[in-house]
Amino acid sequence: QAQLVESGGGSVQAGGSLRLSCAFSRVIYCMAWFRQAPGKEREGVARFYGIGHTAYADSVKGRFTISRDDAKNTLYLEMNSLKPEDTAMYYCAAHFSCPSEAAEYRYWGQGTQVTVSS
Repeated sequence: QAQLVESGGGSVQAGGSLRLSCAFSRVIYCMAWFRQAPGKEREGVARFYGIGHTAYADSVKGRFTISRDDAKNTLYLEMNSLKPEDTAMYYCAAHFSCPSEAAEYRYWGQGTQVTVSS
């Protein structure tokens, strides 16, 4: 079992920055951030895979950075140059393999809302 708790969401203006955090109860290497906007499917934002590899959605490349501090049991998502289209509920997820699809992740947090105004 693993518990995940996100924090750090909020409302910002376009061009602003936020850092999301996800506290996890046990270290699982394969972790990821997903987001879901109203009326849309949950989509992958960033994830760890392999040994030290990260992957990003094309829409966030160069703006978002995923990182982790296992000593603090915390996963991060640094979000810069935010756009209104980044508005969504953001979730962290973990699994024992490193899938790319949301449906394959076993553990999920409750989500944190990010709202970007123009």
